[in-house]
Amino acid sequence: MTCREVVELMTDYLEGALSPADRDRFEQHLAGCEGCTAYLAELRKTLRVLGGLREVPIPGHLRRRLLAAFGDWRTSSRVTGGPDREQ
Repeated sequence: MTCREVVELMTDYLEGALSPADRDRFEQHLAGCEGCTAYLAELRKTLRVLGGLREVPIPGHLRRRLLAAFGDWRTSSRVTGGPDREQ
């Protein structure tokens, strides 16, 4: 398993959603890759910190502006061939 494959599977691994075979391959890679092991540790730390945050309501007018800006970004990204384009 490559580092790229491991990174793509990090969330599934943390959620316990990998098949036993994929989990074994994932963990074998981690056993020999300091970079992916460090990345997983940072991701776990990030999830702990984010889990401790409280939700703050966004005023309606600001929410509408953010959603409109995100919609424009998604449309622009697809047109320009950005990372969010459909395949």
